[in-house]
Amino acid sequence: GAYAVPEKAPAVVTAVNRYVVADTSRSPDLLTPEVKAARKEKAPWFDASALRSGDKKLGLGSSAAILVASLGALVAEERGLKEDVALRSAVFDPALVAHRTAQAGGSGVDVAASFHGGTIVAVRNGSGLGVRAVELPEGLHFVVLFAGVPASTQELVGRVRAFKARSPHEYGGVMENLTAAAEDAERAFDEGSATDLIRALRDQLRGLTDLGEHASARIVTREVARLADLAAEEDAVVVPAGAGGGDIALYVGAAAPSAGLLAAFDAERHVRLDVELGARGLHLADTPSPSGV
Repeated sequence: GAYAVPEKAPAVVTAVNRYVVADTSRSPDLLTPEVKAARKEKAPWFDASALRSGDKKLGLGSSAAILVASLGALVAEERGLKEDVALRSAVFDPALVAHRTAQAGGSGVDVAASFHGGTIVAVRNGSGLGVRAVELPEGLHFVVLFAGVPASTQELVGRVRAFKARSPHEYGGVMENLTAAAEDAERAFDEGSATDLIRALRDQLRGLTDLGEHASARIVTREVARLADLAAEEDAVVVPAGAGGGDIALYVGAAAPSAGLLAAFDAERHVRLDVELGARGLHLADTPSPSGV
């Protein structure tokens, strides 16, 4: 759903197996704005290196993952919890509020993905977020691509908000198209239709391109646009994830990308990330490690 999600369009979001580790027995090296907004008396140490490539963030929702892991660790310690189920009931709502406070808005779907894990459909519901689990359609191939160029979500969102303020009628038309694409994607998940999902993502790509042109925002980069043209020849799509502008893009196709398309990924400097979709969300680990929270 991307930019249409704050307008109450459905978002389909999946967790990946790149974890933040939080440990209350150690003092934090850094206090993020989101954790600070949670107003806890202390904050745990965390390791988010799995969500970075050197000094660059990958664009996999690290701020939300750090917040959820940190609050989960603190609540588990405060209440002496040993069960994941008991832990989960006390974290999501405070995390959602803190994330929106620190970021002056936002959909919160990355918080939901970090917390719930798996693949979910999330819809804004007043100040809350309705969430339900779905399954990835069978017969689809996914490749998660990192552009190597971190994008500023706040800058892109700011440009879109400025477009809304100066041209509300045009903005409404663009959002109508993006919302329709998001609803089609949700329906494709419910029906398990790989073909319909690819079609819906192509519609979303067109909508995001249109939004970027109106808002003077580089949502669909030139590199992603070129890759999308090549993917279309293979019954597939390449589309930005989240706010776009760099960070993460997704290849979604009825077959794995051809050797030629793989070479194009490399030529456009889009690195294929070794990740699994539908990964486990917030959970307790006996020994903190890069594979647990």
